[in-house]
Amino acid sequence: MGGDWDARQQPAAPRVPPPPEPEWDPDAKGPLWRRPWVLGLALLALIGALFTGLWYAARNEKPPVAAPTPTGRPSLISQGPTGKYGYTASRATDKTPLSLRELFAKRKLVKNKRSYVRTVTRKEKKCADGVTGDKITKALKAGGCTQLLRASFADAKGTVIGTVGVANLRTSAAAKKVASAGGGGERKDYLKPLPGKDEATKNLGTGEAYAGGWTHGHYAILLWFQFKDGHKPAKNELKRLYQTAVDITDATVFPALDTRALTGGPS
Repeated sequence: MGGDWDARQQPAAPRVPPPPEPEWDPDAKGPLWRRPWVLGLALLALIGALFTGLWYAARNEKPPVAAPTPTGRPSLISQGPTGKYGYTASRATDKTPLSLRELFAKRKLVKNKRSYVRTVTRKEKKCADGVTGDKITKALKAGGCTQLLRASFADAKGTVIGTVGVANLRTSAAAKKVASAGGGGERKDYLKPLPGKDEATKNLGTGEAYAGGWTHGHYAILLWFQFKDGHKPAKNELKRLYQTAVDITDATVFPALDTRALTGGPS
């Protein structure tokens, strides 16, 4: 291997003769700590100290403190009403009124790369003010409707527009009657469309539309969806209107109502 190496010899250190080996005396006594009687006494002392320490520790030991018992609601699902809709099965277990912010807080929505914008909202003073038709009006009254909230939306191109309404009824049975009121080929009972001031949703209520309703417990979700130009949708176009309604309610109404189903109130 390369590198400098110092090969100069160093003078040897003088050797010191080792000390003489001690003479072994078989009768000589070993150190004090190795004597048998001393070991016995030390062992007894150690045992005594050990028992003394244990006694003292046991005397002064505090009783164990029990772990605190949780005082809050341990499980929202298991402790709440049973059934498909939990707390929202009835207004008796879901008493807090709805708000526009709770249902329609988001102005811009995206679902599977499909974009929508909310253009207008409205909270009706009377439930009947937000619908058209005798049957649905009577169903709202009979079901003890206390709220009807509406919001309108448009897709990104402003081609498909629609209104979503949520009615607060007394029971799930009452909500079903409202959602199905006046159903059939020529629907005469439906949610009133809510026109906005923008270029797209100002056309709501003109021309043909897809109208219907769903339920979530004691809430009726009412729908009006149409094309901006108001033309009568063909069968293949109805799917697009339906998909728009699903996208919008999946991003607004249903998450809010799902929360109520678990907690009995808004988040």
